[in-house]
Amino acid sequence: MGTVTIGVSIAVPEPHGSELQQLRAGFGDAAAHGIPTHVTLLPPTEVDSGDLPAVEAHLSEVAASGRPFPMRLSGTGTFRPLSPVVFVQVVEGAEACTWLQKQVRDASGPVARELQFPYHPHVTVAHGIEDRAMDRAFEELADYEAEWPCTGFALYEQGADGVWRKLREFPFGSGVVPPQAGCADRGSVSAR
Repeated sequence: MGTVTIGVSIAVPEPHGSELQQLRAGFGDAAAHGIPTHVTLLPPTEVDSGDLPAVEAHLSEVAASGRPFPMRLSGTGTFRPLSPVVFVQVVEGAEACTWLQKQVRDASGPVARELQFPYHPHVTVAHGIEDRAMDRAFEELADYEAEWPCTGFALYEQGADGVWRKLREFPFGSGVVPPQAGCADRGSVSAR
């Protein structure tokens, strides 16, 4: 059957997703148009193509146990010098993203795996490009702001052409989104 490379992420919705994708391309990141703007929950992971139904069933269970939460992006950060990445920071919803990625990678599931680096939710805006362009991305997006209600996540597959394509969306089990900014329970996801 062969293998496929999959990833699980929270899409940054429009108009923010396209805006950040265009900015990433403008900084000279050649991968920008092949990667939808997102917050990673499962980094690129190779699986047997025959395991996709089990992966989808697992992700359905994870989504059913979650609930919508507010997401807010604000300002920039970097992983340099450890990794050549500049990103927009997740300042609200980070705890929920951390909970979700642990559930997705749970040892009892079909995509259990260790991470190369500690999990840090973010939206990449420059990766592996020259330092001056990385500095420009960091500075130009320092005041960037976006927010939206996160209502689920999606499974993606990387094609032979390097482009990531959505296979399926997984909405959370509850449709109620907590209020943005100022709620006592900000950024949490809980099992029912």
